[in-house]
Amino acid sequence: MQALFAEQATGVDKLRRYKVGALFMDPGTGKTRTALELVRGLGQECDHVLWLAPYRLVWPKVAGSGIQDEVRKWGGTYRETMFCGIETLSSSDRTYLELLNLVESRKCAVVVDESLKIKNWGAKRTQRIIALGKLAQYRLLLNGTPLSRNLLDLWAQMEFLSPRILGMGIAEYKKTFCEFTVMTKHIGHRTIRREWINRYHNVEHLYRLIEHYVYEADLDLAIGSQYIDVAYQLGQAERAEYDRIKTTYLDDENMEAKNNNIFLEMTMKMQNAYCCTAEKFAWMDRLLEQAPAENVIIYCKFVASREACTKRYPKCTVLSIQSDALGLNLQDRNVTVFWDKTWDFATLDQAMHRTK
Repeated sequence: MQALFAEQATGVDKLRRYKVGALFMDPGTGKTRTALELVRGLGQECDHVLWLAPYRLVWPKVAGSGIQDEVRKWGGTYRETMFCGIETLSSSDRTYLELLNLVESRKCAVVVDESLKIKNWGAKRTQRIIALGKLAQYRLLLNGTPLSRNLLDLWAQMEFLSPRILGMGIAEYKKTFCEFTVMTKHIGHRTIRREWINRYHNVEHLYRLIEHYVYEADLDLAIGSQYIDVAYQLGQAERAEYDRIKTTYLDDENMEAKNNNIFLEMTMKMQNAYCCTAEKFAWMDRLLEQAPAENVIIYCKFVASREACTKRYPKCTVLSIQSDALGLNLQDRNVTVFWDKTWDFATLDQAMHRTK
């Protein structure tokens, strides 16, 4: 088997002495292989592994690109392993109870892959993953997004590893490390409370609290990437529908009546109206004259565009930008097309790393 790269060996050396740890390693640096070495090093102290990952990473649409394939590629965990989709924890009480019984009755290690899926401390799946972690002897987080993107996300992840790492609840954590503005609005009998983070402070103190349990690695490749923006025109029908939605729903009177709550929904509908305009397909056809279809990934945002691209370009890999941007190993494809624009830049970054 191939020897560990330097950054992988360093991660193993740092975390092998602890029962909990986080691998915050850029996509492509081999965090799955690093995690496997840590799990294998547990010896007889662990007889079962529960590997939690996004559903599409456990059961991918592209054969051979998922986490189970990656684990098999590096020889497995050397012990009984169960893979489960993180989303299933919030949708299936039966699965959650089965996993609770499993972790409680076995000497278990729980691995949470793409740990940003547990960033929202109020979500059911986050609370359930934390509950599973409390019953496990060993806990490991894997994440391909750099640590410093959103410090508020760290609380739930560190709480999963161990409440003793931070030693504070979410309210105290926010007061200690975040400066935020709170707006309260009364609408009829309802009260809506919203918060905005203005900036972070005491960051060095936060890093000192977690530094022993977190290993970071950046991807440094001497390769070139070419980024091409393509401008296209809307067809008459798509432009008419776009203008209709804009005029009907986004005028000042409607926006005021709805308290601006429909703005994002309506702009999504406006974007959806032209997702399959003819000139997009003309540009794609020209691209496929230069690049083999088998090497091309097409990321779509809407069901209509995904279905249209799948039908017209059956040899391309057509994926959903929302659900297929994390974790998949698609390095044999070297052209990525973002068919629909998204303003979620973290998702864009993850999607581009699938092939980088």
